[in-house]
Amino acid sequence: MSTEHTTAGPLVAELPQGDISYRAAGPRSSSHPPVVFVHGLLVDARLWEPVAERLASDGIRSYAPTLPLGSHQRPMNADADLSPQGIAALTRDFLEALDLSDVTVVGNDTGGAICQLMLSGDTSRIGGAVLTNCDAFGSFPPRGLAPLFHALRHPGLVACLAPALRSQAVRHGPLAFGPLSSGPLDGALTSDWVQPLAGKAIRHDLAKFARGVRPGLLLDAAGRFGQFTGPVRILWGDADPYFRVELGRRLSESFPHATFTTVPAGRTFLPLDRPAEVANEIAAATGRSLRAGPV
Repeated sequence: MSTEHTTAGPLVAELPQGDISYRAAGPRSSSHPPVVFVHGLLVDARLWEPVAERLASDGIRSYAPTLPLGSHQRPMNADADLSPQGIAALTRDFLEALDLSDVTVVGNDTGGAICQLMLSGDTSRIGGAVLTNCDAFGSFPPRGLAPLFHALRHPGLVACLAPALRSQAVRHGPLAFGPLSSGPLDGALTSDWVQPLAGKAIRHDLAKFARGVRPGLLLDAAGRFGQFTGPVRILWGDADPYFRVELGRRLSESFPHATFTTVPAGRTFLPLDRPAEVANEIAAATGRSLRAGPV
């Protein structure tokens, strides 16, 4: 495979809110609409690597920024708006900085909430969307994760909790990443995800976001989904303990042109656990059919 098709990064985009690292995959000269991945809380761009590689092998160019959601290495500017609405604006600024248009935005977990905020506002650079298991409507945050979000609002409390996450048993346990995956997680990857929490500035960035999370935001956004007429594909793992199938189905019914597909035994981290299914949905949203390959 040529280097043009391999995942590159991290690269850096200079935005008004601060520098954002990102990874790019697929041919620069691709004739297909670009894909931009939006990850969730306490993970980084590497959540999308298995999906990006599949798309790249079929000629689709993708971009995966690491957003300031707790696993980022670069603190944002002190005055940056990092509320959920602010992160949505930051992601729009990322599209503008790279001069991307007709973008298919792809969101997972909290990143799906960010995509919904984007789809309810200025969509001039967005052509379509793929949403996997994520927050929606009044489930922001999900009831089962409300204590986590409450803790994340307090940087001092996070500083006390962070050392425990050095243990893989804790990170992969029932109170951390464990319930989000239907398969074994890479210990080195999850260690990298929590390591930035040791930084005071990173914890403060994360607190800005957590303090802005409230159910009314996505309920309000849903009232404007009818204005987006591009294709929306909802892919939902049916064994997710936090984001139930009914939530995904209701989300699909809120857009004028949406499909809804379930993934048996799938959980939140579909991009890691089921990259083939996710890549196929993205390709369909861009009007493509991927070549058959290993699941």
